[in-house]
Amino acid sequence: MADGSAIQVGALVPLTRPGWIEAGSHLLAGLELAAGEVNDAGGVFGRPLELVIRDSAGDPRRAAAAVDELSRLGVAALAGEYHSVVARAAAAKADAVGLPFLCSSAVLDALTEEPTEWVARLAPAQSHCWQVYADFLLGAGHRRIAVATEPSAYWASGARVLRDYLSPRGGSVVELDMRVLDPAAVCDELVDNGATAVLLLVGYPEPAVSIVTSVRRNERLAEVMIGDPAGRPEFAEWSKLLGDDGVEIPFLRYLPERLSTLGSRVETTLREVLAEAPSFVAFEGYDTVVVLAELLRHRGADPARIADAWPHIAVEGTRGQIQFCRTPGVSVWQWAWPPIQVVARDPEEPGHFRVLHAV
Repeated sequence: MADGSAIQVGALVPLTRPGWIEAGSHLLAGLELAAGEVNDAGGVFGRPLELVIRDSAGDPRRAAAAVDELSRLGVAALAGEYHSVVARAAAAKADAVGLPFLCSSAVLDALTEEPTEWVARLAPAQSHCWQVYADFLLGAGHRRIAVATEPSAYWASGARVLRDYLSPRGGSVVELDMRVLDPAAVCDELVDNGATAVLLLVGYPEPAVSIVTSVRRNERLAEVMIGDPAGRPEFAEWSKLLGDDGVEIPFLRYLPERLSTLGSRVETTLREVLAEAPSFVAFEGYDTVVVLAELLRHRGADPARIADAWPHIAVEGTRGQIQFCRTPGVSVWQWAWPPIQVVARDPEEPGHFRVLHAV
């Protein structure tokens, strides 16, 4: 018989700077909506689901400390996180302490140094989704690609994926080191290199916003495409900061062409909660709790039994049926694959997106 005590699930979410607060608010909205629906339906065998939320603040050390704390508190599992480098620190700590972690949004392939049974992921691996972006570039006629980049495991991994995929297909990647270049110098480099596209593998809002503004207003670069595979143009803050300069910048998002009945219902509710259109990150948050609730129903609140169940469940999420498997080069249990789109804000209706490529 259920004892009525709550089953606690830890949730890592960037809610303060330097974390991306807007992405964090969407992630949290999805997590909380799903948890509320689980509880409205009677919880997990009569026990309510309680999210124990910790602010990762975009800081790997803070996230690792939070995982330690949540493990000591006795949570059954861990959910969330948006930033890849932060999620990697959380995954390493979850693996070390034996806490199941379903990562919602981070794409870095190597979330852990060695394969682990404790961690699974809903977002696609970077080696997969950034290849989709590279296919889009080739299909749009771009062969000479520049990447404005800063030091980061995430950006370095992305640049490597692009280079390895484009080079044997007639493309090339030139890296522009933003430690030594300012946005005006980026424009000169783009002209000198004959690049037809520049990708923003840099921090946000700066220097990304300044690079976009500089390129958009340089007459020599009127035909150069700006891209942001990391997905920042999805969020309203992008338009607030850049206005018309922020349209027609292709980015990756993880939504299907048409949402299912469940997805459409969730979209409507999330729109009300957020007072704006929900991003793909909000759907990732919702699906995370849906999966964990199913694991809890099948295996109870014992962390070891939950971690053993990743490959044995199939759950209907907002964006399709979710199942986990082992994928070459990926160290965690992986949903292979969520739907992937390359989209851009429509210059005629900046509040809407045009789908440019999809798989």
